Amino acid sequence: MELVALRTFQAVVEEGGILAAARKLNTVQSNVTARIRRLEEELGAELFFRKGRGLELAPPGRVLLDYSRRLLMLERQTAVAVRQVGEATGELRIGAMETFAALHLPRALKAVRAAHPGIELRVFTDTSARLADRVIQHKLDCACIAGPVIHPELEFSELLVEELVQVHAAGHDPLQQPLILFREGCAYRTRALAWQRSQGHALADAMEFGTLEGILGCVAVGLGWTLMPRRVVEQSPHAADLVVETVPPAIAAVPTGMIRLREAPPLAALATLAAALAEGAA
Repeated sequence: MELVALRTFQAVVEEGGILAAARKLNTVQSNVTARIRRLEEELGAELFFRKGRGLELAPPGRVLLDYSRRLLMLERQTAVAVRQVGEATGELRIGAMETFAALHLPRALKAVRAAHPGIELRVFTDTSARLADRVIQHKLDCACIAGPVIHPELEFSELLVEELVQVHAAGHDPLQQPLILFREGCAYRTRALAWQRSQGHALADAMEFGTLEGILGCVAVGLGWTLMPRRVVEQSPHAADLVVETVPPAIAAVPTGMIRLREAPPLAALATLAAALAEGAA
């Protein structure tokens, strides 16, 4: 079984078809089709149901997808680990919530760069739920998210407990305002909605933004209220225009840490990153 065939199979699944996979792999459709056909012949099973021009994963395909992701991740990490022994080159893909990226990542990334100057650092920000999915799918080496995290494939190392506070503009009553929050999948969003319900807010609607500064900027001019880590609010350029109020510990205390795959091989750069984050959170 060739790795190129597994890459092709995975591309077909992730891109949703032969044509899109060919574009991603920079090849022609006939090559993609031939690789999938050879893979099916080698395994003695149909990987897809053909429905007109569309493809749908068959049960054997779902099994192969899980193993192919593991094999391709192991291949990539093996190459990185071998290179790190010598020239310390390679790539480290890091995911983080936007708030965590703003507060804690810069100093830790500086430490990784100093210890592993040849490593290419790639950082992705998203919601906790989406970042966890990307780690499970072998698209990220690690991610810093809100916990607690209980998953058979993931190891969660708590770094700190973030304190969420209610934030609104001076002269405005949050009970009469809409909630402003991150999109679906954000751990803070879940807590904010729970707090909104428990306090009997007059307005149950919410506005969604994809950026930290977008949320705090709108809150600062009186368009709504939000829940946000205290340290984020204190460091915001809008801090002078914001009123901060505490909320009960059940809502406020958010364990935050790093997740990675339990079965992933150790990477020196990842160990450096984890140590730097732990030191910064101490």
